[in-house]
Amino acid sequence: MLDQPLNTSSTPLLFGRSDAVAVDWAVSTAPVPYPDAVAAMEARAAAIAEGTAGELVWLLEHPPLYTAGVSARPADLVAPDRFPVFESGRGGQFTYHGPGQRVAYVMLDLTKRGRDVRAFVAALEAWVIAALAAFNVEGQIRDGRVGVWVERKGPGWSREDKIAAIGVKLRKWVSFHGVSLNVEPELEHFSGIVPCGVTEHGVTSLVDLGLPVTMDEADAALKGAFERVFGATVAAAAPAQGTG
Repeated sequence: MLDQPLNTSSTPLLFGRSDAVAVDWAVSTAPVPYPDAVAAMEARAAAIAEGTAGELVWLLEHPPLYTAGVSARPADLVAPDRFPVFESGRGGQFTYHGPGQRVAYVMLDLTKRGRDVRAFVAALEAWVIAALAAFNVEGQIRDGRVGVWVERKGPGWSREDKIAAIGVKLRKWVSFHGVSLNVEPELEHFSGIVPCGVTEHGVTSLVDLGLPVTMDEADAALKGAFERVFGATVAAAAPAQGTG
């Protein structure tokens, strides 16, 4: 299903590591409870800051749930009893996670990558946009709206829908949390919140756009695009739940 080759050597890295050490790349095949994922991220981020562990990108799915970022407004939780709701230390507002959505938790050492927060967020956006381009989907960013958007048009109508969310946190210049890409989630589940505080736009997914993309294909696109933006990866075991 990938429409474009993912050449990792054609352009300079956008947010590469100064010593070119490869990033661990792990995939969990079973849904991971949100509290376990947060505990594992925090433990790994602390170990990275201490110099006892390497950088990690961790791909997973969660059971259906809502998370509240540091800017979440209580009124944006439309259906508080629908799914479990978790407070999150990441930036942003309310978001949904669930089956069919690829969550990528990104634990990178920004001391090795320039300590530029804006450049880091721009690199995350570029990563997702490059992954979408592998399926001939044009991802876009918008001032004042976090995440990656797609423009949809038909006879007499047009709109912009969100296809990927971005929310990160830094501690001792190590990142955690990350991005979520809608591959084939149940989009109706987003109706229990005002996603990221935006009411005038909707949400979409690769499958909703008419692209029968599998999770494995999405993972391949994410990996290839990551290596173009951030540098080489190496296969690694997923963190044990609740540990780093």
